[in-house]
Amino acid sequence: MRQIADVLNTETDDLMLSNLPLFHAFGLTATTALPLLEGIPMVCHPDPTDALGNAKAIARYRATVLCSTSTFLRLYVKHHRVHPLMLDSLRIVVAGAERLGPDVRDAFAVKFGKRIYEGYGATETTPVASVNVPDAIELNNWKIQTGSKPGTVGMPLPGTSFRIVHPDTLAPLPTGEDGLILIGGVQVMKGYLHDPQRTRAAVVELDGQRWYKTGDKGHLDADGFLTIVDRYARFAKLGGEMVSLGAVEAHVRRALGRPELALCAVALPDARKGERVVLLLAADLSADQLRAALLDAGVSPLLLPSAVVNVDTVPTLGSGKTDFAAAVRLAQARVGPDDATAAQPAAAPAHAHR
Repeated sequence: MRQIADVLNTETDDLMLSNLPLFHAFGLTATTALPLLEGIPMVCHPDPTDALGNAKAIARYRATVLCSTSTFLRLYVKHHRVHPLMLDSLRIVVAGAERLGPDVRDAFAVKFGKRIYEGYGATETTPVASVNVPDAIELNNWKIQTGSKPGTVGMPLPGTSFRIVHPDTLAPLPTGEDGLILIGGVQVMKGYLHDPQRTRAAVVELDGQRWYKTGDKGHLDADGFLTIVDRYARFAKLGGEMVSLGAVEAHVRRALGRPELALCAVALPDARKGERVVLLLAADLSADQLRAALLDAGVSPLLLPSAVVNVDTVPTLGSGKTDFAAAVRLAQARVGPDDATAAQPAAAPAHAHR
């Protein structure tokens, strides 16, 4: 909590909106324990999806700090009754827990005149490990301290370190090269409760320091800013080629011109290619229609989903993030083992499992 408070440069007149669920590490630490320990007043709202109710609370109590997720911040943009003046008191808006959509970042800036600062972490690192912060100017020499770079998740908190390594050998990789992200520092967990085997697989000691193996793929730039590419688990191996499922999703949204479209790409076993990509799509669109749109947009055939499952909703967790495990189960249930090309007909809605 002290690390987060230091990097956010908390002020004496700050007031935090506390609306994230306590069962999620981000809500438990950043918007509950942090204000309590730092003596920062907090106004609580029970539902982070109630954009209008939260906006009214911000305006009524003049909240200055908003920590949220990309999914929840999108709701402020879309709600026509959330007026820009309602969020006027905010001095900093931080997004975490999931990747910040560029469309959300840009639309939020246009509607509210507020920049969203993206952060990164994991439950196993308590959870915040890095965050972008506002730029600052040094008054003695008038130099600008760059605190943020759009598209990155910032620099590590004080007392935290990043290391990019080969995913198999854990050998350090050069600046700018993608690899497995390790997080080291005082906030790395002691371990998984009553599960030493899983702990040994997740935490490794290198050069006298304990590091958490995130499972995320990314790189550091020359200034120390971290960019996340995707999770290693969110890659499909198609005929020997590694395809990012996140990239498939981004191409679909871009080709259809619908940045807010709910969808999820998953990898399923395939007898011929090893794996195949199946797309859960909250829209009435066939595989042929989607394929044509992607090819017209110049997307590589390698990135085309082999099947489309039309759903009313994509499974989500209580935190608002996509429930990838539930999405895989749904895709497995709806796509037969030999059905690699046909679109699936619309059927019953897919509901959140948690």
